[in-house]
Amino acid sequence: MAKTRQGKRTLDSYTIKGTNKSIKPGDCVLMRAPDSSNPPYVARVEGIEAGGRGGVKVRVRWYYRPEESIGGRRQFHGAKEVFLSDHYDVQSADTIEGKCFVHSFKNYTRLDAVGNDDFFCRFEYRSATGSFVPDRIAVFCKCEMPYNPDDLMIQCEGCYDWYHPTCIDMAVEDAKKIEHFFCQSCTTENGKETEKSHNGSKQSDMKVDPKRRRR
Repeated sequence: MAKTRQGKRTLDSYTIKGTNKSIKPGDCVLMRAPDSSNPPYVARVEGIEAGGRGGVKVRVRWYYRPEESIGGRRQFHGAKEVFLSDHYDVQSADTIEGKCFVHSFKNYTRLDAVGNDDFFCRFEYRSATGSFVPDRIAVFCKCEMPYNPDDLMIQCEGCYDWYHPTCIDMAVEDAKKIEHFFCQSCTTENGKETEKSHNGSKQSDMKVDPKRRRR
């Protein structure tokens, strides 16, 4: 640890109160909300500092949930999606409830299982203006919406675009059984028939393949 202002010093790590888990700058944490009925806040620890009286403060950069942003939650926002904001703050380390993990969008879609402490981020958020970086992302399907990892999509083997089953008048349970799929445009152009199989869904790479269209 290194000295800073008189009576204060920076810490390399901090053990979360009531646990044996330690955090360090760069880690993501869950911080207790003032209203206990609300979910904990998500933040990235930027620095840790011990005060002269034994108190520990953390400098954090907040993640915003979609409902906390200007414009609110939209259809394509995932349940575990957060935005890295430009809002910094200093909080008591006592408000840290636990450690969490904010994955890149690509890594999140590759998780075998999503835990309570797993989140993902694909946007940075400017809290004063409500703008996002990047301001353009890939869109898919007939509805031209960005990908929501909570929603099932199936890929056309002809054009490689992705579709929500409901957007092509298909039941989700039927979509899970498809082995080969050609969208209506490709079927019309190439005379192909959509093939169905009950051997299981071909979804292993659907969440990480590069997408074609942007808006």
